[in-house]
Amino acid sequence: MKPWDATLVRRLRDASCAALAGLWLAPTTGALAQAGLPSPVGAIGLGNRGWSAADTNREPSTTELEFSARAGVASDYIYRGTTLSDHGPAVGAAFEARFGALYGGMTAATVKLPTQPAGELTFAGGIRPKIANTDFDLGITYFAYPGERLPGETNGINYWEAVIRGDRHIGEQIRIAAGYAYSPNVSNTGAWSQYAAAGIGYDVPGQLLLQNLAVSFTAAAGYSWFGNQAAQLGGFPLPAYLNWQAGVTFTHKAFNLDLRYYDTNLSKENCFVFTGDPNARSGGRMNPITNPEGLVSNWCGATFVAKAWFAFN
Repeated sequence: MKPWDATLVRRLRDASCAALAGLWLAPTTGALAQAGLPSPVGAIGLGNRGWSAADTNREPSTTELEFSARAGVASDYIYRGTTLSDHGPAVGAAFEARFGALYGGMTAATVKLPTQPAGELTFAGGIRPKIANTDFDLGITYFAYPGERLPGETNGINYWEAVIRGDRHIGEQIRIAAGYAYSPNVSNTGAWSQYAAAGIGYDVPGQLLLQNLAVSFTAAAGYSWFGNQAAQLGGFPLPAYLNWQAGVTFTHKAFNLDLRYYDTNLSKENCFVFTGDPNARSGGRMNPITNPEGLVSNWCGATFVAKAWFAFN
């Protein structure tokens, strides 16, 4: 393997972190279960960063404050098709408070990112109104990565993102969802980011299942694109790409299990540019601007993830 140029690798690594901040628990949180009762549905994951931070299918209370909490473990932390845990296991927990359509909450999760933070913290707030039989979620999330050992030229990757999402039922068993997210300075790189996604879900009729068991099949796809980064990071945009996922969620009372397949259309060379994988290897096609060493990464390929968590209202 050819020795890396330290300055170049640092620049690419800092720039690549733009897509690497996410909410590990988000695909689970649309399926918050009351203690002793099965969740009615599994959330449709849209590359969520708090988009599904609560069960949007529940009618909000207008007279009292409500709380929910969840915690669990996953075989991998996948965010919009790329791993945030170097394809290793991750743990996380979340807490949310709601009053009517208003909500606020936070999460904590383990990560393995190029900047080597101690973990990932997210703080989210917003409103979830119901308009014309569609459950909307309009919110803002701030992503913090405390204890970064390699903060790079931008002094860390903390940033915020605004999101809008809508969920709607079609009949009793079928659901559809769509969402859009925007950050003006993703991962503190100077570049804007945009993400659009849509998905579908099917809830198995309860009469076909055992008592206190709920089963949902869901699938979704999304597209990410970016503006130019700051000049000190190279001035080029990160590669736009598609990601997709499909799986099944089982819920028994407060326990949830999700089995899911993820993939993207990123090449191994663009995967390195996108993620800054510190374990990338040489041997790929060189790009004089974005990847002059021709380094390749497996952080963006096909992945199967098993995730288990407990959730309570």
